[in-house]
Amino acid sequence: QKIHLKSICLQYQLYLLLNSHFFCLLKNGMGLIILCAYVPKTEAGHCKWAEVLKDLEKIKTSKDIDVSLYTANTDEDVKCQEPVMRCFFLETEVIIQECRIKNCSETQDVVNIWKNGNASLENKKLNSTTSAKCKECEEYEEKSFTEFIQSFVKVIQRDCK
Repeated sequence: QKIHLKSICLQYQLYLLLNSHFFCLLKNGMGLIILCAYVPKTEAGHCKWAEVLKDLEKIKTSKDIDVSLYTANTDEDVKCQEPVMRCFFLETEVIIQECRIKNCSETQDVVNIWKNGNASLENKKLNSTTSAKCKECEEYEEKSFTEFIQSFVKVIQRDCK
């Protein structure tokens, strides 16, 4: 005898299983109810800097932004990753000022980079022993906006691995 399972799950809720917890009951031919749980997508593969990367892509070809910025080395010691990230986000404030002066179309994208970066870094306290071994932002060489963005992207991608 075949056992047929009847689902009392609603069709539209299949979409929800991709984004949230979803439970459904299945009833077989003999009346036995089976509880199924669909686990949501995890954020494990999600980089916390994904939104920053998207905005960096939007501004990287801007013709309005013409500034020299302190640019951390992409090959900096891993122990210095956090101070390096802080330096890049600090320098976005300079870009924001430049954009406000020149009324660039990318101003909101730059503000988003700054806000998202600071929100992610805010929760972390900088370890004073680590930061003592790392360069201050102003110790790095000043580079063009284009070189700054390229380095910023590389550092973020390295942090996301």
